[in-house]
Amino acid sequence: MARLFQPLGLRGLTLKNRVVVSPMQTYSAPEARATAWHQAHLARFALGGAGLVVAEATAVTPEGRSTDLDLGLWDGAQEHALRGLAEAVHACGAALGVQLQHAGRKAATSAPWEGFRPLAPEAGGAVLGPTDAPAAPGGHVPRAMAPSDMAPLVAAYAAAARRADTAGVDLIEIHMAHGYLLHSFLSPLSNTRADAYGGAIEGRMRFPLEVVEGVRAAWPAHKPLACRISSVDGIGIGWSLEDSQVLVKALIAAGVDLVDCSSGGMILPSGQMMVPRGPGFQVPFASQLRRATGACVIAVGGIADAAEAEAVLTREDADLVAIGRAMLADPNWALHAAATLVEDGGWAHWPKPFGWWLERRARAARRYKA
Repeated sequence: MARLFQPLGLRGLTLKNRVVVSPMQTYSAPEARATAWHQAHLARFALGGAGLVVAEATAVTPEGRSTDLDLGLWDGAQEHALRGLAEAVHACGAALGVQLQHAGRKAATSAPWEGFRPLAPEAGGAVLGPTDAPAAPGGHVPRAMAPSDMAPLVAAYAAAARRADTAGVDLIEIHMAHGYLLHSFLSPLSNTRADAYGGAIEGRMRFPLEVVEGVRAAWPAHKPLACRISSVDGIGIGWSLEDSQVLVKALIAAGVDLVDCSSGGMILPSGQMMVPRGPGFQVPFASQLRRATGACVIAVGGIADAAEAEAVLTREDADLVAIGRAMLADPNWALHAAATLVEDGGWAHWPKPFGWWLERRARAARRYKA
């Protein structure tokens, strides 16, 4: 059997295949709640054969949203809406993951089609960061988090995890990448603190690990926990792959089961930015981290072709493959991959209500040609 369509067990969850729908923000939740639109958007990927569908970045506090159109999970109405989303994805044959997020210095901006302009923070809230340095020129000047700010935020992550469990979510992914709050604590480019939460890598990892430990304690032991990391900040600058090895080992010790290996997120000199160099440009990060730490990893970034995804798994560069833009273009990406990779044409992977008819039509066409 093709590696892409072999099941994978993570604690008490068994994924039917290794195809992951990458979390992709859609900026379509004006009340921070999942709607029928989100159900249709994500359930179509489940119906299209993916094993794990990960919902977009979901903020743990109102002020933790990138925009006021982001999903949230800090109240009961959001939990109820998420339950409907979980039921839709499960009914269509996939497991549901949710990516918990705090945008940190990148919070309180307009939608991307309005230029990600800085907006006034949520009433009573503040844009938070490890220091008062903005994420980019002209961006919000954040309030540097005091140690007293950290326990309430850890509690907010834990509360969101409990709500996700009650809603029927199968997997949580903590967003620790792309310049958002937890990544901004990890990177020496953004974390220049002189207290216990800065300095050497152990100090910079302290707050992100406290979040992980809080979520793991709140999240049922039989459900897997993932983290998305920026494997590197850039080319020879900031957070390095060697730093990621240290972090991944600490994440495993804290009860993390799966590492989603992305990169970037900091504003860097043009010569040191991570620029995509074709299909699978981040796969080497996943491969090296998997081999150095023994972690179960997801490869993500520029993977669009079924044969390419299969090669990533066959080379043992990763345990799962996350598909983003190619999945938006073709929600049946996984089913079409099965058609090219599975000997019987992959019909067994199609939902029975229409798979049986497609298979019969294909068999009739083969008889006619014969």
